[in-house]
Amino acid sequence: MPSPAQRLPHIDLLKFLAAQVIVLHHLVSYGPIAEAAHEALPPLARALQHYGRMAVQVFLVVGGYLTARALSPQGEGLQAPLPRLLWRRYLRLVLPFLTALAFTLGAGLLVERHVPELVPTDIGPGQLAAHALLLQDVLGFESLTVGAWYVAMDLQLFAGLALLLWLARQIGPQGGRLAGPLLVAVLTLASAFVFNLDPALDIWAPYFFAAYGLGALVHWLGRARHGRAGLALLAIALVVALALDWRDRLALALGTALWLAWAQSRLAQGRPLLPARWAGALAAAARPSYALFLLHFAVLLLANALLARLPDASAEAGLLIGVTAWALANALALPFYRWVEAPAGRLDPLAWLPRPRWI
Repeated sequence: MPSPAQRLPHIDLLKFLAAQVIVLHHLVSYGPIAEAAHEALPPLARALQHYGRMAVQVFLVVGGYLTARALSPQGEGLQAPLPRLLWRRYLRLVLPFLTALAFTLGAGLLVERHVPELVPTDIGPGQLAAHALLLQDVLGFESLTVGAWYVAMDLQLFAGLALLLWLARQIGPQGGRLAGPLLVAVLTLASAFVFNLDPALDIWAPYFFAAYGLGALVHWLGRARHGRAGLALLAIALVVALALDWRDRLALALGTALWLAWAQSRLAQGRPLLPARWAGALAAAARPSYALFLLHFAVLLLANALLARLPDASAEAGLLIGVTAWALANALALPFYRWVEAPAGRLDPLAWLPRPRWI
């Protein structure tokens, strides 16, 4: 277990909260449980249904921050071979995703009679292959589970940031340290002012790069000599983009990035956000966030089927089943992380093959 000094409590807090909000958003958006929630708690259910999906923006900002921290701690050009990085990222994302998808499809077979509107039909080999390659949206296939688009987008965004850092490395060790953050800043602003305005582009990384790039830039600016001035200029540019065309999701991404910058500055000054014992508990709770994101829809299918078999159940009873499903999804995410996600991060099915030098 990492020491308190090595933990990132500001990241853990955002991951934990965002994952919980997304699960609750899906609980109030699908099936009989959603109907019960809207009947029992109308204002809260409406708010979670309308705004809960925006929690993904928090994951995007955090993802950019962590990728920059891992690939380019000081803003330098990419040092590791690009194909190797992309392959490792693909495995880390897709192996848990496909495992969770198998659980979801299995749950769908069990509950199809009771909640047919929640279960995809006529699944073909092309659709399954597209999901395995994280190309389902690009190829026009219906998603087989909620959140599949995010897994594909994570890979695209990671690849985009890594490619920009690879381009920066070609400039040389001195210029590369400045070129990487500059290239990321340019694409971030291009996303905010151009790409993010076109909903037809929402299956491509440039549409979401404003949030992802903000996270990366926050990391680098936190280490720069004039980082506060750079952060202020970046925030002003994003405010201008919002003034020209307001987008709630982009405003949330900016707010998340600014809070992240504040938390990072506080930690750099040796001022902890939480007591050490709380930071450890938060890290443990946040660790299976991706597992929870992947696995919870299978649990939600089963819970909705149970409620559908109780046609005379009250709204309060439906709400209780929903809360139980939320708790169960969190409980199952822990073994899924330990036995599936964590090993997937170490597995390389092609490790036995001879590797070209450029990999």
